[in-house]
Amino acid sequence: MESIFFELGIVISVAALLAIFFRLLKQPPLLAYLVTGIIMGPAVFNLITAQNEFQTFSQIGVAFLLFIVGLNLNIKILREVGKVSLYTGLGQVIFTSLIGYFLIIFLGFTRIEAVYISLALAFSSTIIIVKLLSDKRDMESLYGKISIGFLLVQDAIAIFILITLKSFNTLQIVPSVVESIFKAVILCIIAYVASKFFLKKFFEKVAKSTEILFLTAISWCFILSILAVFLGFTIEIGAFIAGISLASLPYTTEISNKIKPLRDFFIILFFVVVGSSLSISNIASHIWIIFILSVFVLIGNPLIVMGIMGLMGFKSRTGFLAGLTVAQISEFSLILAAAGFKLGHLSTDVISIISAVGIITIAISTYMITNNEKLYLYLSPFLKIFERKNIYEKKLAHHKNAKKYNTILMGRHRIGYSVLRNLNKKKDKFLVVDFNPAVIKELISKKIPCIYGDIADPEILEELKKFNPKLIISTIHVYEDSVLVTEMFRKINKKITIVVTANTVREALDLYELGANYVIIPHILGGERVSEMLRTTIPNKKRLGKLRNKHIKSLINADNAQQ
Repeated sequence: MESIFFELGIVISVAALLAIFFRLLKQPPLLAYLVTGIIMGPAVFNLITAQNEFQTFSQIGVAFLLFIVGLNLNIKILREVGKVSLYTGLGQVIFTSLIGYFLIIFLGFTRIEAVYISLALAFSSTIIIVKLLSDKRDMESLYGKISIGFLLVQDAIAIFILITLKSFNTLQIVPSVVESIFKAVILCIIAYVASKFFLKKFFEKVAKSTEILFLTAISWCFILSILAVFLGFTIEIGAFIAGISLASLPYTTEISNKIKPLRDFFIILFFVVVGSSLSISNIASHIWIIFILSVFVLIGNPLIVMGIMGLMGFKSRTGFLAGLTVAQISEFSLILAAAGFKLGHLSTDVISIISAVGIITIAISTYMITNNEKLYLYLSPFLKIFERKNIYEKKLAHHKNAKKYNTILMGRHRIGYSVLRNLNKKKDKFLVVDFNPAVIKELISKKIPCIYGDIADPEILEELKKFNPKLIISTIHVYEDSVLVTEMFRKINKKITIVVTANTVREALDLYELGANYVIIPHILGGERVSEMLRTTIPNKKRLGKLRNKHIKSLINADNAQQ
């Protein structure tokens, strides 16, 4: 017992230190856990001796991971961008798997190894992408919603493969697959009936206590996991179905937040176990294969997504940004590889290759997604071949072909909502720009002049020039976007009034230096204050000048105080 505790303590401590280091490199902690496994495993120090215990812990971690995936299965996103997400998700998995299969056969692997490796290359990490999109505040953008949609489709395919995986260990594959699907349907029916007629009322009673709510959710996860094992599946499949059965409850966020720390602890051990199975000698002997497969994932997967989205009528920019989100392999890829190893289908060589490709693609794609706008600007001249004449984004618009709009409002969220309400009252000629397709559709239904667009897209700013606005109001919180708007419109019109948004005092002062007439800092100035300023001050340039000077002085004082 003491030796397990000792090993666990060292593993967690090393993982924590490496996670801090990888955070400084702007890399996801998943990579830190894999590297921890390499360091602690036979490849370096060989300090993990309690292999069975660590395997058990890692299995629990995967179960909790799939439970939360099921719990947070966002059907709303699939409904909103369901068609493109379904076609792109299915198409990308099919094309990557087929092309990957023949590529891997060409590289000298057996058919069964080629099947596993090609499927592993087809799945991308929902967890990592959601985190990166959230950090970039792109979750509500068109490409963000499509990406999350097709990643959910990928997750569903991965779960189906895991359900039917054991069937491929028998001589009668087709009957075995049918039997597995039949048992899975039974398990889903049990979960659905329980969710429909029992769970909602039961959870209403226990939800008053967060502790009991947490224990009840965990209990349900274990009950369905045990039932899944009884039907011949793994505990992970039962945990996933348990999560889906609770997804419709109003307590999913609370349950998910409570279980995440538990998941994070155990999932660390899963990646440590995968990392410990890596052999440096195996990697060295297959270095060119790892390089070829990594390039295939980093370049091939995005190109496949861009091709599919281009055929469906999306702009090259939307396809490119969405395509970058599949430029890495998933935690499901590692789970699939581990399952194949347990069934005796894969050798340690193949596990090492898949894990190495995972480390390389996750590390590089993180930087690619973080700097996606810069990459697009650099590559955009070569990407027009993916664009068709009838572009979907141009249909997300409602405005007269007027030569002039007095006011352009960029971003109709939070502050923008109050500003829009005031513009409506004034009956001014205004145009709304937003990157959330749901917002644009709502505005179109209300017959409010609007266009879909991301301010980071140079083409949108070029399009806005033709309206010759007198007033620009941007409620977008991204500093780089505020700089872009200020510099561009100040360059084309010295007299135009520019109101932009900043997150900090320092950013606001920099924007004033660039020529902004007024800078909104949300935590200092609320939406109602902006509406009042719009009504009384902005039309009067003299008053605005006085207010501007007063604001600059107060910001300088605040900046000095902070320093």
